[in-house]
Amino acid sequence: MEALRASSVPSFHIRTAIDKTELRRPMFLNFHSNPTPSSTLSLVHKKQSKFKVFNAISSTVSTEPTNAPEPVLETHSQGEKFDWYSQWYPVMPICDLDKRRPHAKKVIGLDVVVWWDRNEETWKVFDDRCPHRLAPLSEGRIDQWGRLQCVYHGWCFNGSGNCKFIPQANPDGPPVHTAKKACVAVYPSTVQNNIVWFWPNLDPRYKDILVEKKPPYIPEIDDPSYTNLMGNRDIPYGFEILIENLMDPAHADREGGTPLDFMIEKLDINGFNTVQFQEWNRSKFIAPYLFCACLKPEDQANGSESSAGTRKDTSVQQEFFLIFFCVPVSPGSSRLIWSFPRNFGHWIDKVVPRWIFHMGQNLVIDSDLYLLHIEERKIMDVGPANWQKACFVPTKSDALVIGFRKWINKYAGGQVDWRGKYSGALPPTPPREQLMDRYWSYVVNCPSCSAAYKGFNVLEVVLRVVSVAAIAIAAAAKQGAISAAARTTMVLMAVLFYASSRWLARFIYRNFHYHDYDHAFR
Repeated sequence: MEALRASSVPSFHIRTAIDKTELRRPMFLNFHSNPTPSSTLSLVHKKQSKFKVFNAISSTVSTEPTNAPEPVLETHSQGEKFDWYSQWYPVMPICDLDKRRPHAKKVIGLDVVVWWDRNEETWKVFDDRCPHRLAPLSEGRIDQWGRLQCVYHGWCFNGSGNCKFIPQANPDGPPVHTAKKACVAVYPSTVQNNIVWFWPNLDPRYKDILVEKKPPYIPEIDDPSYTNLMGNRDIPYGFEILIENLMDPAHADREGGTPLDFMIEKLDINGFNTVQFQEWNRSKFIAPYLFCACLKPEDQANGSESSAGTRKDTSVQQEFFLIFFCVPVSPGSSRLIWSFPRNFGHWIDKVVPRWIFHMGQNLVIDSDLYLLHIEERKIMDVGPANWQKACFVPTKSDALVIGFRKWINKYAGGQVDWRGKYSGALPPTPPREQLMDRYWSYVVNCPSCSAAYKGFNVLEVVLRVVSVAAIAIAAAAKQGAISAAARTTMVLMAVLFYASSRWLARFIYRNFHYHDYDHAFR
């Protein structure tokens, strides 16, 4: 357990006390690290005008110009190796989980079932197989006593994984339900930052692992002064490709882009920090799945000055964080959980439905989805270990991607450790429409989008029925029963309703099923 304690990634907390001298610094980010779980991330708040990209979570930054940093600082001991199964993994945001039913999820090759134990009032993560005949418990239900029930033969389990009822067992016979083999394997789990986490190791010595090591903590997600947009989507390419894409700022500015001077400031088994020299922007990758960034006001990035040329003293800053959890699912498959906390514009989330935000986010994901799926297969052809030999990355804008590849090759074996569960081959590429399907990869997992999808389908049917009814009434009405003007109006309304239903059908298909992205015409 000492080894676990030593290798744990410190959590992040906002410091409540702010030194007055810090308010005069154009660079407001201060990261204080210590060996305890209460390491502190201090963000000095200032006023904002317009935004520019600012990457957060870093060590203290000087306000004075300095020479270029030294080459990548790597700290590791001989033979130090990253253990993929001694980490907390995010499973799903609780806003996308239904307490009334169990949920099937796969994380790092493990099939788990997530369900709400109303007796203990907490989320549980079990191995997704009934000990009886190995049927998936995720296809079951929560019974009237709050137990997880296997739908195949009705075996029932409490929150500790103990079997409490076997319908086929003789009540006067031996209590076979109490046998150890009748229990379900229970993974250590917790809820933090409104996300269900689990520890993918069933070894009994990890039963109380939460005391020794906690998941990485982002205080802005829980801070009531921040509003927060959260969501998730299953992605048809691997974890490595997903996190590289999110670390790559250059692909978002393909037309007329400017040079981006990034450099890895420190790289070790727990991840790395980065710095961008022009604006002193910073970011942090916490191994193996978390990448954090923030949007910072341009005037604060460059230092606000008055008309007299003196530095303005600002004390309040608007912040917009980009937080990405990139979850390895299986070879060629990953899950993205995103959170976008901000401390301004709270009214927007109260007026605009969540599913509208998700439409835009899905469009961003789809814009690169097909090409990244193909890119992953080309990388597999040359071998992940030969990535830097096969790829030509001459500019410093690729520093974060190179840093990630260096980390995974140096510490993590070059790829996710699937423990022999997979052969290493990627699944075949499906048709484009299936590959970019939104419904099964996203809509079914989002309550807001599912409700919108159902509502729009009902509205489409209503519009068609009304259009047909209007035509029928206009045709069946006897001559003179209704005026010519009324008859014409009904026909026009019928045409309008039918056209609206066809437009709505296309809207539903493009936003909830399949929206192709053709770069040649964008």
